[in-house]
Amino acid sequence: MGGKGLSAALLLLGYISASWVNADSLSAPLNVTIKTLEGNSAVVTWDILEGDPVIGFAITQQKKDVHMMRFIQEVNTTTRSCALWDLEADTEYIVHVQSISLSGTSPPSDPILFRTPKESEKLASKSPDEVTMKEVGQAQLRAGELIIIVVVLIMWAGVIALFCRQYDIIKDNEPNNNKDKAKNSSECSTPEHPTGGLLRSKV
Repeated sequence: MGGKGLSAALLLLGYISASWVNADSLSAPLNVTIKTLEGNSAVVTWDILEGDPVIGFAITQQKKDVHMMRFIQEVNTTTRSCALWDLEADTEYIVHVQSISLSGTSPPSDPILFRTPKESEKLASKSPDEVTMKEVGQAQLRAGELIIIVVVLIMWAGVIALFCRQYDIIKDNEPNNNKDKAKNSSECSTPEHPTGGLLRSKV
C-alpha cells in the first residue's frame, strides 16, 4: 500500500509540474507579416495563441547576409505590431518575432524575408492625388517662408518710398529757402544815396 501510495503521489506531482510548465511556456508568434512597406520603413504584425500570458514582444531585424542585428523590445503592451525604421531602399531584411512573459521569452517565429522597394518604385506607386503629411508640411513651410519674404519686401518698399518722398519735399523747399535768405540779406544791407554816395547826417 505504501509503495502504491508513493507512486500515485509521484504521478500526481509530475502531472501538476507538467501543467505548470505548459502554462508558463509560450508559443512562437504566428502569422508574422510585413505591411505598409516603403523605401525606408515597414510595419511587422503577428498573432499569438489565445491564453498565452504575453506581456510584450521582442524583434530581431538584420540585413540579409549581414551579421549585424537590430534588437527591439517592448513590455507592458498588448500591441501586435511594430514599426521598423531607418531601412535602406532596395535591401533584403530578415525579421524574427518573440513573445515575452513574466517567465521569459518564447521561441522565435519563423523568419520573414522581405525587400524594401526602390525609390523610383516608391514614387511610382503613389497616385497623382496622394499627398503625404510630410509633403503637406513642406508645402506649408514654403508658403509661410514666401509670405514672410513678401511682407518684408513690402515693408522695405514702403520705407524707400517714404524716404524718397521726404527727400523730394526737402529738395523742393531748398530754392524757396535760398530766395528767402537773399531777400532778408538785401533788406538788412546799408541804404545808399540815389547818386551813389552814402547818406550822411548834417552836424
